[in-house]
Amino acid sequence: MGSVARLKGCLGANVYTEVPDGGWGWVVALAFFFVEVFTYGIIKSFGIFFQDLMIHFNESNSRVSWIISICVFVMTFTAPLSSVSSTRFGHRPVVMVGGALISLGMISSAFVNSVEQMYITVGVVSGLGYCLAFLPTVTILSQYFQKRRSLVTAIASTGECFSVFVFAPAFTALKDYSGWRCCLIVMGVFQSTIILCGALLRPIVIQTKQEVLHKTLVKQIETKYMLDNEQTRTSIDSVDSGVQSLSTSCTNIAGRSKEEEMEMEKKEEETGMLSGASVEKEEPSTPPLRNKLLDFSVLKDCSFICYALFGLFATLGFFAPQLYVIPLSISLGIGKDRAAYMLSAMAVAEIFGRISMGWMLNKKPIRKIYIELICVLLLCLVLVVFPFVCEFWGLMVCCVLYGFMLGTVAASHIPMLAEDDVLGIEKMPSAVGVYIFIQSFAGLAGPPLGGFLVDLTQDYGAAFYSCAAGMGMGALFLALVRPAKTGLCNRRKKQQQSSKAPSCENITEDNKIVVEVPDDFLDVDIVAEDSIFKSKSGDSAARARSI
Repeated sequence: MGSVARLKGCLGANVYTEVPDGGWGWVVALAFFFVEVFTYGIIKSFGIFFQDLMIHFNESNSRVSWIISICVFVMTFTAPLSSVSSTRFGHRPVVMVGGALISLGMISSAFVNSVEQMYITVGVVSGLGYCLAFLPTVTILSQYFQKRRSLVTAIASTGECFSVFVFAPAFTALKDYSGWRCCLIVMGVFQSTIILCGALLRPIVIQTKQEVLHKTLVKQIETKYMLDNEQTRTSIDSVDSGVQSLSTSCTNIAGRSKEEEMEMEKKEEETGMLSGASVEKEEPSTPPLRNKLLDFSVLKDCSFICYALFGLFATLGFFAPQLYVIPLSISLGIGKDRAAYMLSAMAVAEIFGRISMGWMLNKKPIRKIYIELICVLLLCLVLVVFPFVCEFWGLMVCCVLYGFMLGTVAASHIPMLAEDDVLGIEKMPSAVGVYIFIQSFAGLAGPPLGGFLVDLTQDYGAAFYSCAAGMGMGALFLALVRPAKTGLCNRRKKQQQSSKAPSCENITEDNKIVVEVPDDFLDVDIVAEDSIFKSKSGDSAARARSI
């Protein structure tokens, strides 16, 4: 029984009186790091297989790029399903199921005979697993931190950068040595570690100090009462006790029960005074902590709509550059071995970009939404420069700049939902699914659009132009988030406040507000006061007569 209790304590929910900004949150941050390694890191590294798949299946660039497009689309389109499942069943089982699906889809893709079959294995199966594994992890991590949320999320999200930095050269060497099928099997085995990461996601419950103290005292009283009952039962069931001891134990039971009732009443009164509420009032306090399964009411918020449109267009520039930077390098005459280092340089720069963004958002020199806007504009500029580069070191500099700016945007665009400029931490768990769902359409169209432009123009620079156009549109809508929040929302609040404010008829010349009171309420009070006065006067008269 003791081991079972300890196991429940290790796997059960963590109860805090306030957001801990640490504690078990560091374990959750480590789990999120490895989830990033084996989700987005693998997706970004998948470009090393493009040339092999095109040659093996004799397919065009655009048809092969649909593998990642379908994967990203399923991952983002099923985001509401991930939010609903996490709210209904908890974050831990959802992430563990997602890890199993990711591993299953990647291993089974090693045995396919066509690109269409890979659409199902990598695109649908692994894509659904990516969604179930990623979103619950980033959501519960945001709940464990408040003051250092931006910095911790940025550092933990560098997992995908380390994955690209390490896996891109390593898997390229493994692919050249044993073939792309064997390489996919190894990747699938590594991705099964997400199941272990999901097991570490303990739920968090935030309660007030009064509620925690009240529940602790109630548990102590219940424990003492159960121990006393065990003692009385032992005295009755003992072999040595005869009739006399039995009767004595019965009287002890009666005596103890009265004393225990008195103690229970006193302690309940104390706990009631400490908590400021009775046990009956405690029950309705828990339901408001539960979020809706899926909150589509956020679509009524103008600032969220603008931010969702930013995510929709910016997603065009999130995945395509990683997929086409190696083919672009090869088309410029750079060798395959040297071209693989482009992704590694991009990944290292992205690490510094994420950490720098987390540090900057923690310092808050200006509003966080404006910091993100500046980074998006710079990222758009770097994407425009890519096609004009024609040699190794120039392309390396572009990859470093792109990786740094991408890290700043990728580390902030989802945690920004928890900020008051967009939604707030209360609505984030259910709204993040809606936000990612809206992104899904751009994730589906981004890589194939780039592949279509490449096939049409026979120039890999066209893919980077499409990414820059999407990022520019995203910057436009991101710039409208703050005005939508301060303009439209504040007008509605002012109208509501003005409707609730007292009318001018109730304000006197001395600027004093006159509160209208019903006549029957006043009469009742007067009658009650008169009756009390009469009863007191009658008592005093009776005392005088007796004297």
